[in-house]
This record gives sequence, C-alpha cells and structure tokens, in this order.
Amino acid sequence: MPFLPEEAEGSTRKKVRLAYLVSHPIQYQAPLLRRIAQEQDIEMTVLFGSNFSVKGYQDDGFGVDVKWDVPLLDGYRHEFLPVLRDGHTVRFANPLNYGIWTRLRDGNADTPASTMRGFDALWVHGYITVNALHGILAAKSLGIPVLVRAESWLRDRSRNGLKLATKSIFFTMLKGLIDGVLPVGTLNAEYWSHYLGDAVPQSLMPYAVDNDYFQRRSRQAQSGRSTLLAELKLEPARPVILFASKLQRRKRCADLLEAYLRLSPAPGIAPHPYLLIVGDGEERAALERRAAESGFDSIRFCGFKNQSELPSFFDIASIFVLPSQHEPWGLVVNEVMNAGRAVIVSDDVGCAPDLITDGVEGCVFPVGDIDALTGALRRVLASPETAAAMGQRALEKIQRWGFEEDVRGLRQALAKATGKIGA
Repeated sequence: MPFLPEEAEGSTRKKVRLAYLVSHPIQYQAPLLRRIAQEQDIEMTVLFGSNFSVKGYQDDGFGVDVKWDVPLLDGYRHEFLPVLRDGHTVRFANPLNYGIWTRLRDGNADTPASTMRGFDALWVHGYITVNALHGILAAKSLGIPVLVRAESWLRDRSRNGLKLATKSIFFTMLKGLIDGVLPVGTLNAEYWSHYLGDAVPQSLMPYAVDNDYFQRRSRQAQSGRSTLLAELKLEPARPVILFASKLQRRKRCADLLEAYLRLSPAPGIAPHPYLLIVGDGEERAALERRAAESGFDSIRFCGFKNQSELPSFFDIASIFVLPSQHEPWGLVVNEVMNAGRAVIVSDDVGCAPDLITDGVEGCVFPVGDIDALTGALRRVLASPETAAAMGQRALEKIQRWGFEEDVRGLRQALAKATGKIGA
C-alpha cells in the first residue's frame, strides 16, 4: 500500500505536489526517496514504469540473478503505471507505460475526487526514453514545471557528425520543455551547461548514497572481521586491495590485475598485498585464467555480493580501486569512502572531480595506464599510515556529499520552478 506522509494536525503550510517519474525502483534511490518524503512541504508521489527490480531479475552486467536485499518501496508514496511493455530491463522503449498524462493531470490516485488537483512539478529521471519524453511532453501540455536529473557527461562515447548534430537539435527542443536540471556533480553540470547554456537553471543534487547506513554497516562489520579474513584465508597483517563492481570490459578490472602483478618483488614471488575481486560478469573467466597463470596464491575471486554484504569487504580493505572507462559516476566509491578507506580511480570515473583529489583521499590515474595505476598502488600502500590517513580524509569528504545536500538542491529547484516553497 502506498506510503502516506503524515501532516501536522491543523497545518496550513503550503505544499508542493511533486511527481517523480522513473523506470523502476532503484536500490540507490530508495533511501533518498524516504528522506524526501520526510519534508513537510513536499508531497511526493513516485511513478514507476516497472517492478522488475522488486521481483528479481537477470542483471546483464553481473550475469547473475539479482534480488536486492534492501527495502526498495518502503517509506514513500508510490504507484506503478499501467504497462504496455515490460521486458524487465531499461531501454529506449522499455518499460513502456500509458496513463502518464492522466496521472499528472489528476494528481495522487488516493486523493478524493472532490479535492483532486494535479501535480505542481514533475521530476524525471533521464530524458532519452519514451516514458521520460512522454512525461516531459505531458507536463508541458498541462503547464506543469519539469525538472530533469541524469548522469550524462561530455566524455561521451564517440559519435559521428550527424549524431552530434541530431543531439544538438534535440537539446534545442528540450530546452523549451524543461524548467530546471539537477546536476549530480561537476562533470554532469558541465554537460548541461554545454547543451543548455544558461537558459535552464541548475540546482546541484549530488549523486549520493545513504551515508548513515554505510557508516553504520561498516562499524558493525568490524566485529566479524576476523571471521571473514579466516574464510578468505587472508593473513591479518597483509594489506588488501579491493575491486567491487561488475566484471565487464569497461570496468577494466584486467588493468588492476596487471598492475597488481607488477607489485611482485621478484619473479615467482607474490605481492605482499592481497587482491580481492568482488563481482561477477562476462570477464570473470578471463580474469581467473590470468590470475592462475601468475601462479600467485594471493588473489581471491569472491563473486557477486549484495549491497548489505559489501561493508564487510570494505572493512577488510586497505584500498579500493575502480579503474573504469566511461564510468558516469561510480556510486560504489561513495560507499567505500563511508568505510574510511583510500580510493584509487581512473580519470574516466565521473565522481573523481568531486570526491577524490590525487594524493588526498587516494589517487587519480589516466584510464588504461597500467604503469600509472601500479604507481598509484605503491603510493597509497607506501605505509599503513599513508593509506589510513587517506581513508580518514575520504570519510571526512563524503560526509559533505549526502542526502541533506540532495534535499537542499531539490528544494532550490522546486522553489525556482513553482514559487510554492522556500529553498
């Protein structure tokens, strides 16, 4: 049953009625939606296109069946739109729903007909699906302001001149249909500025995770540290390098493996740190073969781990590495920073400009440069104190990049677009 936020008895406070249109329940977003639902002057209803993530599904990237072990629907008002097509994935025309115009016109489904009124604003996740465009056009026809949030950046995949020209034409049209954008970070803000100029207001709504949750889980994990180390056959005195993501080519875990092998002090001698690879996917078999070829017994493949399990692996890590190519953000970096761990990322990871300063919270290296990655590993692992100090600074940084900043950015955008609430 949809969550109905309580109103203070006798309250006459103005409320902005916000619709949020998104493809499906997303594990990273659920706690943020619960936080927004606590705002007394924002009455939000989430309109989902599909429920596949709630039921469980085959994840193309991990290559395994996934059912998230965190609550996806609790604590906020939501409903699922009528379905025309649902292929249990997100594509341009999937999921495909109808009734969006009606929902925006009429407001909440549980509102009595005598008091029914439409939404005051629409927030859309993304802008290149049929559902998103349907929602934007429907809101425009109803005179409802539209806010867009996406993770796009200018370091895009290569496109020919025709595609780039088409994209510019598209954004010229989009500019007239939306009233604000919610950049998730520095690179995303640059993207919006490039395509929309100054015509569309920006309000930073950073890509964040539930910091309180991950910090709490990381503290709890400490009591089970010795058990996990024993299960993985790791000596407590040796440092641990951790990778945790999908084992896809663009994640470039192979680069990390090669850099790790170069830490060997002499031929045939394993590096002093361990390497833990958490995740699954199409590259796993090749990575396991390469690890076996090395003859080193210091590499562990741990398979897919659900969100609630990751803090235990963060806890035993000395350093976390995400060497990805074309990684629009990398929310796992937010997660591990909440455990107070140093982080190495490539310069093609979108969160780098906002979260990681080279030599401060960890290191940033040129994507695909295995020598540079090897050097970054040596820098961070120069001493236990070096890694620990970087980890402490990472924890301090991430505490200023959370849900409260998200709510502040959303309120600013709604204030500009509707004039009904204060920023």
